[in-house]
Amino acid sequence: MVIDRTGLAEFLRRRRESLQPEDVGLPRGRRRRTDGLRREEVAALCHMSTDYYARLERERGPQPSEQMIASIAQGLHLSLDERDHLFRLAGHNPPARAAISEHISPGLLRIFDRLHDTPAEIVTELGETLRQTALGVALTGDTSHYSGPARSIGYRWFTDPAVRQLYAPDDHPFLTRMFASGLREVATLRGPGSRAAHLAGLLLARSEEFRKVWNDHEVGIRPHEVKHFVHPELGALELTCQRLIDPDQAHSLLVYTAIPGSESHEKLQLLPVLGTRARH
Repeated sequence: MVIDRTGLAEFLRRRRESLQPEDVGLPRGRRRRTDGLRREEVAALCHMSTDYYARLERERGPQPSEQMIASIAQGLHLSLDERDHLFRLAGHNPPARAAISEHISPGLLRIFDRLHDTPAEIVTELGETLRQTALGVALTGDTSHYSGPARSIGYRWFTDPAVRQLYAPDDHPFLTRMFASGLREVATLRGPGSRAAHLAGLLLARSEEFRKVWNDHEVGIRPHEVKHFVHPELGALELTCQRLIDPDQAHSLLVYTAIPGSESHEKLQLLPVLGTRARH
């Protein structure tokens, strides 16, 4: 396919001008004179330089890679149809549509972008973190930086002992069963050649504990609504996890709150003070 530089530039400009700062979780500011987003704001949302993005809108520069186009599609909060259109304008075939897509829906992003004062994250059906709020990072550490199989918390649970330090020891046996059960369900749903099946194969080869619970063939073990964390600085936290599911993308928005007036609620107010530390 050949890049349509004019069509690409016009589409990007139109989408940028149609978005308001509050649509993407940015403050409007009192001195803002024009509607829409500025180029530098879009560039930041897409994780690229302002100069690179500006050249695309000016019909200049090299053909953007598929990875760059995917980043732009997510930064501009495009729907799947709009994302596919953007790929074609850039001279690429759109990614195959599937429930395992990592493209977050605009609706889920709009909710996520408003959760500035709450620990929250968006995860895939395999427990791979796609987005975290700043307080989400402060609560659980940066879980979006992993690559390969380790992106899945279920995989890390059986291969990285440090992961378990964040959870109350009394919950470990249940979580072990839950992660194995969840992976079995997804592997069955997606089939033998799926990423879930691949993860299961890797864990069967690496973890005796996983082999034991896997052979129990348990399914239907759902996460508890109340989670017990052991934060390295705040100590024990009892948090309620509300889950909003996007059935089309198989993504979940997880929001962590505490009962007002509780000890955990008081501790949670300290998260902004502690800041966002990247813990591994």
